[in-house]
This record gives sequence, structure tokens and C-alpha cells, in this order.
Amino acid sequence: MNLKEVNSVLFVCMGNICRSPSAEAVFRHKAKAQGISLNIDSAGTVGAHVREKPDHRAQKMGAERGYTFNGIKARKVTVQDFEDFDLILAMDNANLEDLQNLAPDHLQGKIMLFLDFAKNHEETEVPDPYYGGANGFRYVLDLVEDASDGLLAQMR
Repeated sequence: MNLKEVNSVLFVCMGNICRSPSAEAVFRHKAKAQGISLNIDSAGTVGAHVREKPDHRAQKMGAERGYTFNGIKARKVTVQDFEDFDLILAMDNANLEDLQNLAPDHLQGKIMLFLDFAKNHEETEVPDPYYGGANGFRYVLDLVEDASDGLLAQMR
């Protein structure tokens, strides 16, 4: 995939209230700061939190670093998303597998793990902070910032 031709990015986790909205908020902020115009969204592989705002802990930790979650509400990923987005980034291997099972065969190449773009962390998956405390949400931001920087560098 030629990342320089990507115009739209979808971040995907399980419930779309912690990791993927954090990735959306961070990536949107960083892309805008670099003058890169993209369609950026997030979704979940399950619909348990549809129309809910991101977890208050994700919003709080993100706000501490200058990120806004305005307008972000949980939704479930759809088959149409594979047509609508150039790049679909899973937060962990379970999300990756769910996306691969949902995507039409000819669009499988759009799906990747988000942390494949991280340069300063060896983790391959963004851990789900839902059942933990504030430090888990901070760590998610550390990983998401690293992968966002790496992805944007390859898109330039």
C-alpha cells in the first residue's frame, strides 16, 4: 500500500470508547498540526456502546495532552467502511482478526495493526485500558502518539 495516497483512516478497537477514539483524537490533532487533510474516524468491532461518548477517563487523559474528543461517538464498523476508508487500523490482534473476517476479500490489504507504525515502543498491540486506572489510559496515549507520528511520517 502506498501510504502517500491515503486520504482516509479508520481506527478500530472493540467497543470504540477507549482506544480507537483516543487514536482518532490524537491522529486528527497531529495531522491538522502538520497541515495534512484527511477523513479520520473510529469504530468498534462490537456495538455495545453505539452513540456513547468516549470513556471519561480517555477524554480526561487526552485533554491533559491537548486533545479534543468533540463529536466522537461510538459506532460499530460496517462492511461499507472497507469501501469508504483507504486505511483501517486495528488496535490489537483480536480486532485485526475481526476486521479480516468482515472485510471483502479484495479489500483485505487496507487492514493493518496500528502499532506497526510505532517507532519507540516494541508492543504490537494497544492494550485495552477499560478495566484499569488512569495509568492505562496514559499508556494508550503514549502508544497512540508514537504510532501516529510514525504513520504521518510515512504519509508525507
